[in-house]
Amino acid sequence: MVTLELRLETLTRLHWLGIVCAAITGLIHLGLGVSFIDSPLGWSFLAAGAGFFAGILLVIFDIRRRLVYLLGIPFTAVQIPLWWIINDLQPADLLEPTIGEFDKTVQVVLIVVLIVLYVRESKS
Repeated sequence: MVTLELRLETLTRLHWLGIVCAAITGLIHLGLGVSFIDSPLGWSFLAAGAGFFAGILLVIFDIRRRLVYLLGIPFTAVQIPLWWIINDLQPADLLEPTIGEFDKTVQVVLIVVLIVLYVRESKS
């Protein structure tokens, strides 16, 4: 039988920043998924939200963290252009901040955190 142990003592401030960012964007995606539950788009939001929380769990249980970082980078990055396309945004639309812009800002921070964590842990 496999036992899982929280490995919180191994988490740095950078890990916690990534966890907070993943939780924020995960909650936003779950909320959007529930609001669009009758459409495939809603289910894709739910899947994305679940993906962020799965990543958090893998990190706090110290399960293949480097792989989580590596997969988390494109998983998060692809959502930025998809958001732009799905919402048919124009550059002027960015002048009126929305939850979408907030979410994408959080995702950019998350991507940077994941890159730094991956590079740091690859060197050790």
